[in-house]
Amino acid sequence: MKFRDSLANGLSLTVSRAFRQGRISPSELCQKCLDRIKKTKHLNAYITVTEELAARQAAAADERFRRGAPKGPLDGIPFAVKDNFCTENIETTCASNMLKGYRPPFSATVVQKLLDQGAVLLGKTNLDEFAMGSGSTDGAFGPVRNPWSYAAPYRDGSGAEPDSDWVITGGSSGGSAAAVASLSSFLALGSDTGGSTRNPAALCGLVSLKPTYGLLSRHGLIPLVNSMDVPGVMARSAQDVATALGVLQGRDVLDSTTVCPPVEHSDLLEDIDVSRLHVGIPKEYHAPGLSRETLAQWGRVADMLERAGARVETVSLPHTQYSIVCYHVLCCAEVASNMARFDGLQYGHRSAVDSSTDALYAATRLEGFNEVVRGRILSGNYFLLKRSYLRYFVKAQQVRRLIARDFAQVFRSGVHLLLTPTTLGHAPTHAHFIQEDNRTRSSQEDVFTQSVNMAGLPAVTVPTALSGRGLPIGLQLIGAALQDRRLLAVAGWLEREVAFPGIQLPWDTEEEDGERAERGQTAL
Repeated sequence: MKFRDSLANGLSLTVSRAFRQGRISPSELCQKCLDRIKKTKHLNAYITVTEELAARQAAAADERFRRGAPKGPLDGIPFAVKDNFCTENIETTCASNMLKGYRPPFSATVVQKLLDQGAVLLGKTNLDEFAMGSGSTDGAFGPVRNPWSYAAPYRDGSGAEPDSDWVITGGSSGGSAAAVASLSSFLALGSDTGGSTRNPAALCGLVSLKPTYGLLSRHGLIPLVNSMDVPGVMARSAQDVATALGVLQGRDVLDSTTVCPPVEHSDLLEDIDVSRLHVGIPKEYHAPGLSRETLAQWGRVADMLERAGARVETVSLPHTQYSIVCYHVLCCAEVASNMARFDGLQYGHRSAVDSSTDALYAATRLEGFNEVVRGRILSGNYFLLKRSYLRYFVKAQQVRRLIARDFAQVFRSGVHLLLTPTTLGHAPTHAHFIQEDNRTRSSQEDVFTQSVNMAGLPAVTVPTALSGRGLPIGLQLIGAALQDRRLLAVAGWLEREVAFPGIQLPWDTEEEDGERAERGQTAL
């Protein structure tokens, strides 16, 4: 079985069957993934690689398959985790100097559920510091490079030099996206507060689910904005995401915000009758800066759904224009509250300055946090001042309710899902991206995604085509609460219709040449 093909075709139907048939073992697959991590080290996707742990977990999976008793569809499947999820006795840094060396005594619920199913943990992935950003460029371990920077469509179509003209992954879960897109992992966990899994998934040509708030446990996810954070899932197909969702969803006694999932009879996505769908196109999402190519793809997919019999019509979400400002106020306010725990006393970095308690606090936070984090803390504390509270925080909460009401009214009118862009355009080069500050870039890149988090709704991004520069363009599907699997079913239909091309990286050719040489030696 070719390693690259197994990744491209999806884990549920291909890899698990191959394990059962003995065509490849979990240990062999794990080693191929670890080898690929080494080949793609220049992408800076991983902060920590758990090579020895992965080998032990894969060996245990080998034994279960030999006995004919696998734990489930994810047994032996390699996965990666964003480095803001706690992992027992494995360094968890949030890509910040504040948490370098921190080893949690427990694992996040979603991580533990994957481990309990026999999945193999490859490592912890890179991100913007404390998940504050939309480019994966502002972490303590350096920026993440988009694997499509090295793919033939981009190199040949734009004449770019990958080492100088590389494009960003998006963020803040850029390391997880790069891990899956570079084929070093089958699936990856990210966190999504305002689009942090959907944004990088769109720019890296992946499928990503931001689930209904409460469907997946947040226990062990180091918080950014408690009222909006959700664990997200990235993979190369909607079926893979659905398989992971079936394992991860459900109530958790350690997270009081979790809800019971709808009853499902199978992890396999059912074929959906598109002709029975009512699809809304929000007119307010024709935002300034939307690229012509993304607009064309939006129209193309809407036409595709209409030709398949779906009812497609324009709808209105009138408070969309206020959502990005509302999100900024609420995000900063909760960040200020959450970051207060990092004071140099309980855990994390502690400054050597000890002339007074106040001096220790100030020096610790100056040394531990970057400018982006400190800036959001300052903004949040301002919004929460007695003289500002009603004017900013309470007003933003009121607007948030109006935004959620807009979505509710649209779905009550009979609309099953909304079709929107995920990002304004394809991935920009790193040199272009860093010309703007983090706050400006986040406002631009989150424009289509953050309102879903404020409303607590599910959303899926699906890659639909390559731009003229050879980079992925993705579109977003938004559904009513707990309609996650319906969105994934539509995403699966869309995958088949658009036939998005798989990534072909320079080192894939070398690997295939090596496999042919090995087969030749065996024949001899």
